[in-house]
Amino acid sequence: MRSIGRRHAAREVRASRRWAAALAVVAVLAVPCPAIAEPETPAKADPKAEPETPAKAESETPAKAEPETPAKADPKADPKTGGEEPSEQRIKFGADPVGDGALLLGALGFASLSEAFLSTGELRPQQIDATFDTKNLLPLDHAAVQQTVDPKADPRSTAGVYIAFGFAAVDSVLSGFRYGREAAIVDAIMYSEAVVISWGLTNMVKVAFRRPRPIAYIEREHAIEAGQDPATYNNTSTDSALSFYSGHTAFTATISASATYLAFARSPHTARPWITLAGGVVLTTFVGVERVRSGAHFPTDVIAGALAGAGIGMLVVHLHRQEATRPPVWVGAMPLEGGGGLTLGGLF
Repeated sequence: MRSIGRRHAAREVRASRRWAAALAVVAVLAVPCPAIAEPETPAKADPKAEPETPAKAESETPAKAEPETPAKADPKADPKTGGEEPSEQRIKFGADPVGDGALLLGALGFASLSEAFLSTGELRPQQIDATFDTKNLLPLDHAAVQQTVDPKADPRSTAGVYIAFGFAAVDSVLSGFRYGREAAIVDAIMYSEAVVISWGLTNMVKVAFRRPRPIAYIEREHAIEAGQDPATYNNTSTDSALSFYSGHTAFTATISASATYLAFARSPHTARPWITLAGGVVLTTFVGVERVRSGAHFPTDVIAGALAGAGIGMLVVHLHRQEATRPPVWVGAMPLEGGGGLTLGGLF
């Protein structure tokens, strides 16, 4: 019995040893497999992941920085390219074919018809009262009826007006070279509108006032000195009573003001606008003085013509500005109780 027990015990020991050896082999085989697999998996992933991660980061960092650098440099570099470019981008001038065409044709038609009407002689001129004393004229106008008329002053003043018209034409052409063909067309339209509006307004004011010219007062004095009765003297020419205000001066001032406005708007930081302003003032003054010396106008006629012409020239050009999203002049509808109404707005 003891021998049998010992045999069973020996068998159990051998069986346990065999299971232990089998488990040890399995453990040995199982341990190195994950050890070898683990370094291979990160080894393949790490070389790919590590270069990819910094590569993307490095590429993204300069990509974001590159657009920022020129974006900050562009506004600073623009003024260096030229003094007129920022101004041109902010202030532009435009024309509406329908609106400006209608205005131009209407003003031209009115001015032409009024000029033809005045040339027919059907309008009886304003007569100088027989008892009127020239001392009652404004102090500034006394010298105009006491002077010796210069016959060469009239053609000189007309030449000054032609110089102004020539400048308007040349300035429009130069705008085409500077800013493009559209600018040349718009400038020509603005100059034309300003001139014809000034022309029509001048004729309308002349008919409304019918002020005798200084030459009419001078001829009346000569007739009285020659023995003619002041009560029988009369000036028969319609043109002799169209003194207020000076059309020559108004035309010159209109073109000068338009050119000066355009120069200051397009080249604000250059000498061009100041030269244009000085030239316009000199030319307008020259034309006005020559009109007085010719006996055609009083000094107050010249001053009024210069003011009216300059105002029209600046206003016409100003209304063509397109720097704002809303037009300079607009008309809108407004509902009211029982109906509606119109609103008129302007940008100045």
